[in-house]
Amino acid sequence: MDLKYGSTSFSLSLPPERLAGIIESANPTSLQSPHEIVAGVLDDCQSTISDFAAGDKVVIVTSDITRYTASEIYLPLLVERLNRQGIPDSAIEILIALGIHRKQSDHEHQKIVGPLHKRVRVFDHDCDHQPGLAYIGKTSNGIEVNINRHAVEADRLILTGVIGFHYFAGFGGGRKSVLPGIASRQSCMASHFAVLNPRPGSGKNPLATTGNLEGNPVHQAMLEACAMAEPDFILNTVLAADKSIMAAFGGHWRTAHEEGCRYYRERFSFPISAKADLVIVSCGGYPKDINLIQAHKSMEYASQALREGGVMIFLAECRDGFGNDTFFSWFRHKRLEEFEAALRDQYEINGQTAYSILHKALRFRIILVSRFSAQQVEAMGMIPAESLDAALGIAERLLPAEWRALVMPEGGSLLPVSAG
Repeated sequence: MDLKYGSTSFSLSLPPERLAGIIESANPTSLQSPHEIVAGVLDDCQSTISDFAAGDKVVIVTSDITRYTASEIYLPLLVERLNRQGIPDSAIEILIALGIHRKQSDHEHQKIVGPLHKRVRVFDHDCDHQPGLAYIGKTSNGIEVNINRHAVEADRLILTGVIGFHYFAGFGGGRKSVLPGIASRQSCMASHFAVLNPRPGSGKNPLATTGNLEGNPVHQAMLEACAMAEPDFILNTVLAADKSIMAAFGGHWRTAHEEGCRYYRERFSFPISAKADLVIVSCGGYPKDINLIQAHKSMEYASQALREGGVMIFLAECRDGFGNDTFFSWFRHKRLEEFEAALRDQYEINGQTAYSILHKALRFRIILVSRFSAQQVEAMGMIPAESLDAALGIAERLLPAEWRALVMPEGGSLLPVSAG
């Protein structure tokens, strides 16, 4: 089988006695085309869209290049519906929900908006530009929520994105378009800080975990912030492993998202009978492995299929490096207790991701195939390898004689769940 790595791939061939299974979706094909799926959902939202008036200024929030959503398909269809309501292109703005990510290039804007490029104004959110932010309220746990002023001042606000698992918010999509998507840096940091238990030294809140919304403190903060922003409706996609649209959900920002999360959980949880000695995981190639922060979720899901002390081969090209300038510096902390104390003292979202990587690097032996230098990989507690074959050679020296492997070709798409 071929395992994607950036824009290329590695070929993997394991003897049958070594292969415990392949964690992959059936990748069902829909009887409808992607355009038909989206159009059907927009038809369901027509009662809301019909309330839009010709004089309305509309802001559509969508994801950046690190999260493929099929936006080049659904955004033109959405804008077409707005045009039918008498809203011209000049009254529509597309706001890229960067959170604290880097700005997008013009080429990346083109990939995100497709045929709308140079037709509808597209601009990046800037979490640090204070004049461009507006205060909209405070959450029940004290988070002051400041979001992009364009979204606040718009007559109509539409949220778009993709639903998938998230390692501490439970699921992506929906309310995440507001917080952290178009929020200030301070609001982003405060909401993500909720991942930690209140008492110092007590680590991460166990309810802030992949696939869980119930009682999740990070999700709750995001819900409250989104309610303050008062979106008119959302349009979220669910993508198959080949990145095609397999479903879409639209309507009220909360109920439509919850419906999509239920759909996703049912189709993208993968039962396993036992955890493996070795897990070989690919993020699924570019842009899923564009940087380590984005690639991390594949590492997180793969760890659910790995026995304690087991070996993971992690294929993540990371052509854009770590994904943030401050990320790597967190690995100056080599012990989890020291790391957690530093996070509580000066919390950063990227520090939380680095903490999670170190936690797994200490539990397992992770062999990373990437563009990083050997010194950088080792500083993060992992083992560097230049290719899949080289990684297999290293793994065999670390594994027991009768080892067996699980393979995850699309590590960020399926969550292994113990069947027992």
